[in-house]
Amino acid sequence: MSTRRTNAGLFRFSRRGLSRFSRSENGTVTLLPQLGATAGLSSSARSTVGEANRGTRQIGCVGLLAVVTLANILAGGCRESDGPELPSDASPAASAAPRTIVTKTGIEMVLLPGGEFVMGDDKGEADEKPAHRVRLSPFYIDACEVTQAAYEGLMGKNPAKFTAADRPVERVSWLSAVQYCNMRSRREGLKPCYDPKTLACDFTADGYRLPTEAEWEYACRAGTTTRWSFGNDPGKLASHAWFQKNAAKTTHPVKQRRPNPWGLYDVHGNVAEWCNDLYQEGYGRAGAENGPPGAEEDPRGAASGDERVLRGGNWKADEESCRSSARASAPPGFADVCFGYEAYGFRCVRRADAVSQ
Repeated sequence: MSTRRTNAGLFRFSRRGLSRFSRSENGTVTLLPQLGATAGLSSSARSTVGEANRGTRQIGCVGLLAVVTLANILAGGCRESDGPELPSDASPAASAAPRTIVTKTGIEMVLLPGGEFVMGDDKGEADEKPAHRVRLSPFYIDACEVTQAAYEGLMGKNPAKFTAADRPVERVSWLSAVQYCNMRSRREGLKPCYDPKTLACDFTADGYRLPTEAEWEYACRAGTTTRWSFGNDPGKLASHAWFQKNAAKTTHPVKQRRPNPWGLYDVHGNVAEWCNDLYQEGYGRAGAENGPPGAEEDPRGAASGDERVLRGGNWKADEESCRSSARASAPPGFADVCFGYEAYGFRCVRRADAVSQ
């Protein structure tokens, strides 16, 4: 990886907020649901949000009352999240609410059905091409980005710049994110997915890991074919995301904006989310050699590379940078910590068949 390419990419993050993204319509997506596993009943969740607000923390919504700071008022206000808004051309699968569980560490996860969709955007930037068919197995994914309370509860520290227990943790490197995944696995008596020495991911382990890039886009789209999970109108983004125009230059507590059709919050905006994959420029010959003609089975990304994938836009990104197919990348250990890293967070996934019924 050349110095020119790395610096150019990260400077673009600084100007537009992880904005190595396209400005075009998404390709057509076909979802073929394959329900593989049934979620267990929810256990009692331990509250992870109990500490008082600190420093510049904004006060979140409590029950039906919304108490906001001046910054939040200027940003559009704190409000209790409404339900998902479906675009007019959403597939039938998008309207089916997936099952949820609460883990032993008190985190809500959503069971996503296995299925097939078209990943990428042939009208987008070079690294979003070619649009290609992908088939995925069912998996669980965190309903929200990992919060500061959840991260500190396991790791014993909080690296975030914008401190508040119910905001997403940020200033987290890819390396720190996978360490959290392993710690969360151990805390629940599961087999960690990441080798602590090589950082190789064992996809057969029953513990937690970062989503593959394909899993992330599939989860974000939630059966939709549009530029964002709610449709093609950028004017509606403020109802679904904290981004450049309404975030007031800060992160916000999770679950304040509308969820996507599968009940996932902040897939557009708030913080960018690390994926397991190594970054590559474009998808190459994706789908040409694996599975049925033209479709990849559970792809795991490039075999080599210097950076890891980031998805979803962030609090300082523009509308286009928050699209479902938009891509970005950064060094896994923050080689250039001056650019963007206060906007880097993550959420975890787990194999569906590894969860006890």
